[in-house]
Amino acid sequence: MGQTYDWRDVQLPKLPNIKRWHVYVVVAVVLGGIFLWTGAYTVATDEVGVIKRFGKYVRTAESGLHFKIPFGVETVQKVRVRHVFKEEFGFATARAGVRTTYRRADYSGESLMLTGDLNSAVIEWVVQYKVKDAREFLYNIRNVRETLRDAAEATMRLIVGDRSVTEVLTVGRIDIAHQAEKRMQDLLDDYEAGIEIVAVKLKDVNPPDPVKPAFNEVNQAKQEREKMINEAWAEYNSAVPAARGEAKKTISEAEGYAARRVNRANGDAAAFAAVLEEYEKAPEVTRRRLYLEMMNEVLPGIREKYVIDPSLKGLIPLLNLNRKAGIE
Repeated sequence: MGQTYDWRDVQLPKLPNIKRWHVYVVVAVVLGGIFLWTGAYTVATDEVGVIKRFGKYVRTAESGLHFKIPFGVETVQKVRVRHVFKEEFGFATARAGVRTTYRRADYSGESLMLTGDLNSAVIEWVVQYKVKDAREFLYNIRNVRETLRDAAEATMRLIVGDRSVTEVLTVGRIDIAHQAEKRMQDLLDDYEAGIEIVAVKLKDVNPPDPVKPAFNEVNQAKQEREKMINEAWAEYNSAVPAARGEAKKTISEAEGYAARRVNRANGDAAAFAAVLEEYEKAPEVTRRRLYLEMMNEVLPGIREKYVIDPSLKGLIPLLNLNRKAGIE
């Protein structure tokens, strides 16, 4: 038969004699640890702490060491308000670095858009934002990220739908980004989302793959046209100023020649008028002076000279007056 035992026969070890104040110290240490564990918290430099009491917002704590009511009465939720977040549309970064890699997936559902002239464009863009009000960010919208992405996509489609495909692909990209940033901010402010849009950047804008060859041919034709127009303007800017300069030169030379001729004619006329005035004063003297002056200019050029006596009917041969020898 088995042996039976009575629990009263069990000998328990004797506990040491614990004083009452020891118990108080232990209890105080435990309660203090619980208080510190559940009541103290720290907020990083780029964060704020949103405090709720029994699920209701009570205050916002800045960076540093803080205390709250322990034992779950108050809870803290930390939000990074100085960090710039980003959302990518039309692509997704798998790993950032010196050589960034992207996920291979189909994002045409959010990147393929219809332009105002009923053409298609594939647009990839990035939205950078940060939290400007932690309370609104946490409690006013159920899913802030999805709301932000929906607002960004709706805004971009609205702006692209008001422009031609040429504007979207070329000169209008910067203006589209600025308009999208402003409209998104207005929309999120209406939602009281507590988000500040930092920047909207268009990364890549292309036509859809099926129409890329045709689009490239059109662009090449436009570039050739622009090249020919620029070359024509260059030739025009080179030839026209040269022709104008040559024309001005010819006109200036003609005007100078005309001025010289007029001045010379005026001088001759003035000289003739002066001689005429003297001639009218003494016609015989002036006539003789003119005759002698003319003879003085003409005779040195004549090698042989003859003197004609008006009373004779024939010519009298004279000695060679130009000969240096003496008179015979």
